[in-house]
Amino acid sequence: MAKRRLRTGPTAAMRTRPSRDELLRIVRLADPEARADGDDIVAADVRVHAPEQAETDLVGGELDRVWACRVSAEGPLPFDYFDRFLAEGIAFRLGGLAVCRGEVSDPADVEGRGGPAVIVPERPTDLAPLEPGEEEFVFEGDGVRAVVVPQKEGPPAVQELVPFATELTAIELRGEDQAKLGALALELADRLNGVPVDRWRFRIEAEGDLLPPE
Repeated sequence: MAKRRLRTGPTAAMRTRPSRDELLRIVRLADPEARADGDDIVAADVRVHAPEQAETDLVGGELDRVWACRVSAEGPLPFDYFDRFLAEGIAFRLGGLAVCRGEVSDPADVEGRGGPAVIVPERPTDLAPLEPGEEEFVFEGDGVRAVVVPQKEGPPAVQELVPFATELTAIELRGEDQAKLGALALELADRLNGVPVDRWRFRIEAEGDLLPPE
């Protein structure tokens, strides 16, 4: 098959071609209602196109061969950057790279990026803010910083909370030890009846979900 460069839409680029079933499993972490549509996958008005072989210059030569999955919006995005987050989250789980507007990034590079979060249906009453504003400080200690951030829009991964929610709230966790952050996210989700998600708003089920594949 002739190679061709993909020019539009956030893109996940991998060295090996993932199967549709594997892609569908991953996309359903971001939207449990995602479905196959031919060789593509549709999730929340976003289409993940079937993998296509592309030129290595798509990723600046960082990979010796490239299979690329382009992500395109087919309607209003459920929240800002959902298409880009979807491409980055797919690339992370498949050990690949993400491309957006000509910029290549490695999703496994956590430096300067956010950590996981727990989305809860209402703001916990025992978390009193220490300062006003969009971001309310909660606590900092043992290498972890947590903040409470109101959620104007709920990601598809937590739609099960919406019918019962008075105000969706994210408890965002930040720190260098991703495994520690993952364990804390799972613990908080259990205590507060929330949904643990990674920084791309994909659901996580184990602390190892925050670590890149070996």
